[in-house]
Amino acid sequence: MTHLIFCEFNMDTACVELKFTDGIMIAIDTIAVENEVADNMYQRSELDYLIYNDPIAYVDLILNGDPETYLKTVTESKPLDS
Repeated sequence: MTHLIFCEFNMDTACVELKFTDGIMIAIDTIAVENEVADNMYQRSELDYLIYNDPIAYVDLILNGDPETYLKTVTESKPLDS
């Protein structure tokens, strides 16, 4: 892979798609990622925010980072008191 020339969320396929100058194309299935790493609605919401607002950061997190640790760090769910 050389230089990234295209990165966008495709609503029709629910994938973040990347294209590089050497012709390599990658599609990340966002639903499969959410099912694998997100434990609650807050974590899913954080991933959705990245997908729609910063797909390059999302791709970097999924391909190079530790999404489970990231999600536990930035999201917090507290049970409601009855």
